[in-house]
Amino acid sequence: MSVAREASRAIRVTLVLWVLTAVIYPFTMIAFGQVVFPFQANGSLLTNAQGQVVGSALMGQPFTSDRYFNSRPSTTRYSTADPKKDEAGILKTGVSGASNLAPSNPALLDRIKGTVDAEPEKAIAGDLPRLKEAGIQPTADLVYTSGSGLDPHITPEAAKAQIQRVAKARKLDTNRLEIMIVQHTDGRFLGIFGEPGVNVLKLNLALDEMQTKS
Repeated sequence: MSVAREASRAIRVTLVLWVLTAVIYPFTMIAFGQVVFPFQANGSLLTNAQGQVVGSALMGQPFTSDRYFNSRPSTTRYSTADPKKDEAGILKTGVSGASNLAPSNPALLDRIKGTVDAEPEKAIAGDLPRLKEAGIQPTADLVYTSGSGLDPHITPEAAKAQIQRVAKARKLDTNRLEIMIVQHTDGRFLGIFGEPGVNVLKLNLALDEMQTKS
């Protein structure tokens, strides 16, 4: 068998595989996603009452107002910092990532103290409320950052710890907020994987929508 024939066969096989894997398969998956899972395929985007896109159900974002439930702390500030004006080093780990600080690291200890009850400038970028000052019982996920820095969930316990503050700011009954937390708690994946979590953005959007209608 000649070298030319072998080369020709190899080129044809390469072209066929390229068409299958780089053209047909990707476009088939895109079409399938748009037809069967359009919400997920387009980024799981959430809108407010005015129809404006305010975020994704898959990505956390910071909330600082007493009217809203707070998200987890983030070493990347949920990637909201300006890379050109990042004096505080918020994005030094990249747009997603953890601090990778050891439990004994003084910088980690200072940040935790700042989040809980120390001077506000010791909290991440100084933009997180001090928990004790806000009357919030600290929980692990309200003190420690997530591995990605983009976690959209907090535990039901962390959400319940904030009920009194949100209820006071919005003049709402605490029982109503407890019901809303339950309604916006995602269960374990397939009932066995992971832990229940409250999607903070969905919960806060529901709060705004409820008060807009009332």
